[in-house]
Amino acid sequence: MALLQDFAAIVGAEYALTGDAVARWSKDWTGKYCAQPGVVLRPASTQEVSRIMALANAERQSITPVSGHTGLVGGTYAPGGVMLSLDRLNTIHEVNRDARTAVVDAGVILSSLHDAAAAEDLIFPLTFGARGSAMIGGAMSTNAGGSNVLRYGNTRDLVIGLEAVLADGRVVNLMSALHKDNSGLNLRQLLIGSEGTLCVITKAVLKLHPKPRTYTTAMVATPTLEDALTLLNRTQDATGGEVEAFEYMPRNYIDVYMDRFNGAREPFDAPHDINIMVEVATTTDADVGETLMGVMADMMEAGTVIDAVIAQNETQRREMWDRREAAAELAFWRSPIVDTDVAFPLDLVPEFFRRAAAAMAELDPDHEPNFVAHLGDGNVHYSVYPSRDDDSLKDQIVETIEDIVADLGGSFSAEHGVGLSKLNTMRRRKDPVALDMMRKIKAVLDPNGILNPGKLIPD
Repeated sequence: MALLQDFAAIVGAEYALTGDAVARWSKDWTGKYCAQPGVVLRPASTQEVSRIMALANAERQSITPVSGHTGLVGGTYAPGGVMLSLDRLNTIHEVNRDARTAVVDAGVILSSLHDAAAAEDLIFPLTFGARGSAMIGGAMSTNAGGSNVLRYGNTRDLVIGLEAVLADGRVVNLMSALHKDNSGLNLRQLLIGSEGTLCVITKAVLKLHPKPRTYTTAMVATPTLEDALTLLNRTQDATGGEVEAFEYMPRNYIDVYMDRFNGAREPFDAPHDINIMVEVATTTDADVGETLMGVMADMMEAGTVIDAVIAQNETQRREMWDRREAAAELAFWRSPIVDTDVAFPLDLVPEFFRRAAAAMAELDPDHEPNFVAHLGDGNVHYSVYPSRDDDSLKDQIVETIEDIVADLGGSFSAEHGVGLSKLNTMRRRKDPVALDMMRKIKAVLDPNGILNPGKLIPD
């Protein structure tokens, strides 16, 4: 087709992929959203992205941006459509040790940025299991979270500036490295988390942090989740807020992990229902390990901690992290599955689990749960394996969880984005005035509706 030839003229014929060459873009990480795009364009510069968008807008051709293709909500589903891959925009332009910033292209792989920051004795603290393939552009588009949100915040909190291409091909330059800039509306924060529906993010200025001198990582068992939250708060108080991660893994999760991974080890000598991974890090000479042990010892004496193991070396620390970071793989290894990504005020997380367990037992007595939580920031990944592959039952499970989330003042989408999988939930649960505002913003920035249509914002 003539349009394909025009696109190929922009990126080069070898970077306008069709047929078998698009196979790796045809299946998402979960295996749920499988469809072959008609063409995958791989531009090498912002200028090429701009020309692609200008042409697409003129021809009313929809464009689906894609980065590392590691999303979990169908945000890059584009059957027969045009995908715009950012994988060739992969330059780390600068790591500024004095300013503690990095200037990077959207196609930079997260782990590559980790390595570049480490070379300057700094860290980019955003991290999660897919860091070896996930890209910065996708992290910004979904406002990714991960395990260190407790200390460093979501992606929004780590982006100082960005560059983006709008639907009509115009390039908006918001690449300021300023920490304070009140010159109008914060357009940067509008574009972060827009899931490719408002723009194509091409470049960013990111905030780096000093590299901790020491990490202390432990597995801790508590009688109740309330006791776990007490452990979190006491450790934060004792260390001056230096808790990096606070992750909850229940007994059933440990059982699945042990079954699926050869050579996997139990976190403790004896099994426990509530297993918490806590990591504390410091950039000073303070002995946070001693501090953590002191907190745990006091709580053991009070009976609110019942077991604890501290990693003695990096191998043991990595073993603890591997156990937690296997969560997505463990959730999606079987089907049917209903997976949710919800968030609550910290003190209401235990109540959610109690209500959810009771509701699922009534709705589907033979279901199997599989869940973990970033307990330190109230984010729960609550998955259910229904007893039968019944769409009506799966819908009921989702709506039941939604009801509990709404009643507790939580969010139905914490860190994975909305994409396709939560579109109906957005329609049912999002404030109608907020939805109206989103639609109007979309109409202004993308009047022809060509940017990632059908995602995030319900019709």
